Amino acid sequence: MKVVLLAGGLGTRISEESHLKPKPMIEIGGKPILWHIMKYYSEFGFHEFVICLGYKQYVVKEFFADYFLHMSDVTFDLANNKMEVHNNYSEPWKVTLVDTGLYTLTGGRIKRIQPYIGDNPFMMTYGDGVCDVDLKALMEFHKSHGKIATMTTVNIAQMKGILDILPDNTVKSFREKGEKDASLVNGGFMVLNPEIFDYLDGDQVAFEKEPLERLVREGQLMSFHHDGFWQCMDTQREMKKLEELWQSGKAPWKKWKD
Repeated sequence: MKVVLLAGGLGTRISEESHLKPKPMIEIGGKPILWHIMKYYSEFGFHEFVICLGYKQYVVKEFFADYFLHMSDVTFDLANNKMEVHNNYSEPWKVTLVDTGLYTLTGGRIKRIQPYIGDNPFMMTYGDGVCDVDLKALMEFHKSHGKIATMTTVNIAQMKGILDILPDNTVKSFREKGEKDASLVNGGFMVLNPEIFDYLDGDQVAFEKEPLERLVREGQLMSFHHDGFWQCMDTQREMKKLEELWQSGKAPWKKWKD
């Protein structure tokens, strides 16, 4: 199953960093948060990624083009124009990087990668948040109910899309964030059937608005509740929190061995 990552936004709320690079390339522990997300998926056996790019897309492309240089020790023999990579470590990843437009909204970005997905279900999340959700359990839950979309929901006082969940996990309502909300929120980490592309029309479609609202009206959006760790990185304060967790050696999303 492929994993789609949204990594094309402007990241204006963390502009101190994002004026230099896309927000998903802001580093935690010396590695882009995008890399952390991919490592997490990879630990559950998901190794094929389609990344939706936009703002400063070349930064992401250069990172993967020079992946060995970023991750390994290197000797440059300038006199003989040679390079030797030491302790060469590669990931079991296949990564497709797609230019989905500078000002395209989230729904439009997903629509643009349809040719790379085909007719199979796929996972999707945002390129600026980490968690410790059980991705295998998420996938099995999605397969069990037969609906078009499953969204991981978290109960946290964050300004995200607000959800009302019925006892059978059907999403009853979805609305935009409010300043004092502390309800179940959209935590990303979704599983989507290919029918989702029929809900997306044009670059200026925000996935979190009409497409999700229509799925709710049609009873096609299900909730997979996660009561463990979840954290996005919208602000400098949240970036510092993630960095502190990483440096403590107790980052909940780090499931892999060094």
